[in-house]
Amino acid sequence: MTVSEVGSRPVVALEGVTRTYPNGTRALDPIALAVADGELVTLLGPSGCGKSTLLGLIAGLATPSSGTIRWWGEGPERIGVPGHRLAMVFQAATLMPWARVATNVRLPLDLAGVGREAAGRVVRDALALVGLSGFAASFPRELSGGMQMRASIARALVTDPDLLLMDEPFGALDEINRTRLDAELLGLWAGRRLTIVFVTHSIYEAVYLSQRVVVMSARPGRVLAEVAIDAPYPRHDEFRVSQRFAAHARSLQRLLAEASDAAAAAD
Repeated sequence: MTVSEVGSRPVVALEGVTRTYPNGTRALDPIALAVADGELVTLLGPSGCGKSTLLGLIAGLATPSSGTIRWWGEGPERIGVPGHRLAMVFQAATLMPWARVATNVRLPLDLAGVGREAAGRVVRDALALVGLSGFAASFPRELSGGMQMRASIARALVTDPDLLLMDEPFGALDEINRTRLDAELLGLWAGRRLTIVFVTHSIYEAVYLSQRVVVMSARPGRVLAEVAIDAPYPRHDEFRVSQRFAAHARSLQRLLAEASDAAAAAD
């Protein structure tokens, strides 16, 4: 979706963005992408296609080799002010093993200089949102993998982000926990009116979660196609076994096969 299609002030807009690493590896070819306020967009593609690289550029963790990125119509200097906050959830929970869950979740507020009493209230609310109210005093080692990822999400939520970036956060979980957290994420998205850009390598996760799936080609990554998932929300387990779900999954599978075939031909 281009900037003109999404409106004059998308939450994030990329125009002609490329990324080449210092060793000469071209990670991303020119990419144009815009994400609207409140949208849930998934980046899907083969391993090594640059999904995480693209998400890192959107997060401001790196700069593009060429092209421009605008957040809420402005440059990176405005990120972090009210209404322009973003947070990122990584593939691993990345919790401090020596600190209790509440301390881990409070970390962004400590870094921002928020007072302990005010921060405590925010942390309690965030833990309640992700179903960890009873585990504030626990250490990460005492939590399951799914619970650790919930704590990581809570840590992102304490900053009250407007844009939430998620880099394959559930990829290492078993199917039961992954399915449960997918459903919980949709509840958070709807309840908090978040804008989410979500990276996954799972076709089924992309179909279940997304309003729009951006399919990327093999490296150097570029936007191969954008697929609207036209199923209404809220989505439940019944959607996963529906004909509509299967049709979208088949469509995405064909696109990924095209991406893989093109990469093989280039080699």
